[in-house]
Amino acid sequence: MIAMVRKTRKTRQYRRKGQSLISADKINPQQWNISAREAKEALKAQGYQVKQIKKIRCLRHQVCISYWDEKGNICSSFFSYRIFTRWQKEVDKLVNLCPSLKELVQLNGILQYEFDYYSYPREMEDALASSIENRLSELKATARQTVLL
Repeated sequence: MIAMVRKTRKTRQYRRKGQSLISADKINPQQWNISAREAKEALKAQGYQVKQIKKIRCLRHQVCISYWDEKGNICSSFFSYRIFTRWQKEVDKLVNLCPSLKELVQLNGILQYEFDYYSYPREMEDALASSIENRLSELKATARQTVLL
């Protein structure tokens, strides 16, 4: 009798431990109700020739957008929520609402994972890093004031 062995699919040998902002339940973009205008702006910023948005379907980790291009063809694809300006606003809000250094350090670790594994526009990455540095300074100043009192 010959034993049947299933081959498992190949995966990377090493994957850094960590979670994305979505997996860590820090951001839930499924509840955003992305408008056609917002989707069109995001796709155009990515270089897509969009005439009109046909359908938007929000999934847990990505959004499926169907649209008509400038030539009248119907196109459909999956896009990361990170292409939307709302993503940066939500992350910025998370940073500014961090009540303690401990939570900010934890959020910074998640963001470092994000930057390592997901494609962020350079400007967005720089802005978010600056936001974290500013919040870190605020929390350190607050901690110093508390110690002095």
